[in-house]
Amino acid sequence: MDLTTNYLGLKLRTPLVPSACSLCEDLDNIKRMEDAGASAVVLFSLFEEQLRAERAELEHHLEHGAESFAEATSFFPKASEYRLGPEEYLSHISKAKNTVRIPVIASLNGTTVGGWIDYAKQIQQAGADALELNIYYIPTDMDLGAAEVEQTYVDILKAVKSEVTIPVAVKLSPFFSNMANMAKRLDAAGANGLVLFNRFYQPDIDLEELAVKPKILLSTPQAMRLPLTWIGILHGRVKADLAATSGIHTSEDALKMLMAGANVTMICSVLYRHGIEHIRLIEQGMVQWMEEREYDSVQQMIGSMSQIKCEDPSAFERAQYMRALASYKAE
Repeated sequence: MDLTTNYLGLKLRTPLVPSACSLCEDLDNIKRMEDAGASAVVLFSLFEEQLRAERAELEHHLEHGAESFAEATSFFPKASEYRLGPEEYLSHISKAKNTVRIPVIASLNGTTVGGWIDYAKQIQQAGADALELNIYYIPTDMDLGAAEVEQTYVDILKAVKSEVTIPVAVKLSPFFSNMANMAKRLDAAGANGLVLFNRFYQPDIDLEELAVKPKILLSTPQAMRLPLTWIGILHGRVKADLAATSGIHTSEDALKMLMAGANVTMICSVLYRHGIEHIRLIEQGMVQWMEEREYDSVQQMIGSMSQIKCEDPSAFERAQYMRALASYKAE
């Protein structure tokens, strides 16, 4: 059974790729992922806030006491000339590359153009096989228009692509007025892949402490419907590879995403729930299903149920809305 797929110019043994998460902070876990059958791994995200914090700390130490001996600061390079940012992340990339044979994809999480470029180059130099831009952006400025928000994504991608030669994927949220147009623009700007979708973690209110606190909820299989829909719509319409993420817990989930048009299926929550070794069970389930239905390869099924291949293209659009509601019966 040929499970190979291509993603970001990388030939992968299977479509199963652990997505960016804290599990990937441990080199032993990354090795266990490879042993369990992961075909690549996306490292945990490096956040723009971390880069800002380190820059601020360095500037503080360089400027401290300058008022008493002003010319002292001239002995040091300006803060902008330092290779700033958590060096541990670069070291982790190098160590991961030396630990496993599967591709290692780095992840940068930010919101502004300036927060990305220098570190993207350093990530490439550290040996990452590809880079995922995790643009976690919730605009709250009431005077900021949709066009400006969307242009930020395009500007970030173009800036990074101008500085690195490794493949670059963009991890998106679904909250655009026209997701299809946004995908087209990023594709035209040079995105090698689109990762659908980023999950925004909404806060909760602690009634005992009367405080707003973050609360992470692991995804459920129901979460896969949104990326399934958009991957099915975009397959064959953009050159960029498509990665499915959110709600993939079983072999059936992965198979559905592939049929919709995904090149890879990224998994995370299921690894927290059932352990890293669950990757192997998902792969075994995929192989069994394919054998029973006489599929020879994953390539046969990728996009086979996408909108452009579907006998009823309206199933991906509004026409299916009324039909779904009419078909539902309360138990």
